[in-house]
Amino acid sequence: MRRGGDAPDHVRAFVALPIGSGMRARISELVGEIRHRVPGVRLVRPEGIHLTLRFLGPTLPAQIQSLGPRLQTIAAACPPSEAKVAGLGVFPAQGRPRVLWLGVSLPPPVLALQAACEEAAVGAGFPPETRPFRSHLTLGRWRERAPTPDLPAADLGPLSLETLVLYRSELRREGALYTPLASFPLGA
Repeated sequence: MRRGGDAPDHVRAFVALPIGSGMRARISELVGEIRHRVPGVRLVRPEGIHLTLRFLGPTLPAQIQSLGPRLQTIAAACPPSEAKVAGLGVFPAQGRPRVLWLGVSLPPPVLALQAACEEAAVGAGFPPETRPFRSHLTLGRWRERAPTPDLPAADLGPLSLETLVLYRSELRREGALYTPLASFPLGA
């Protein structure tokens, strides 16, 4: 096994909507402002922030080939959209925090896109996701026990969603590296 749990014939993959440079800049500014409020959190590099619609995990080449046309079809059925980015929180809501997140309110077409991504994943041979979908941008993770931080209100405004991407994820000591395997414009 290689680092990250990939078998030699698998890649670790997920389906997401990338965010643009303007939103990345606003997120970087917010993180700079709250860094002192979240001791012990390992922050995600700004270029690694994205809106995950379906985590796939270990993925065979045949599954990628099967998933590509499905994702192209569902991306074409979803118009480019705008989401609202606001609210800071942690997962889980009770107990020891593990994930620091920034909320994203998705419009109905993008919620339908997420549901279609789930169906496409199951159709390509992935097990169904058992947890409910919660749209968010992961800002950081805690490895050690930490108290729940006191987080300020956050409203970063609109986020343009224009492309669906199938990513490869490689876990590295300095943080995960995400490489697009295929991109599908929304509404095309």
